[in-house]
Amino acid sequence: MVAALNVPRNAKLGFSLAVLVTGALVALFVLPGTSRPTYLYAALAFVLVVSLGGLLTAVFTVVSAVRIARE
Repeated sequence: MVAALNVPRNAKLGFSLAVLVTGALVALFVLPGTSRPTYLYAALAFVLVVSLGGLLTAVFTVVSAVRIARE
């Protein structure tokens, strides 16, 4: 079932997209200057990558399941 739904491909795509979005957010809001310690933003970036990556993987897998169901 995992292979039929392309879960490994969806996970790679989802987490790659999450890393790009997180990098863009960090570049826009953190790098221009902040008064708080950097490790706090690194922890927030990690949480964002993991949660957004999981969410995107789930969405891509649901799309794959719908496509298979329609066939």
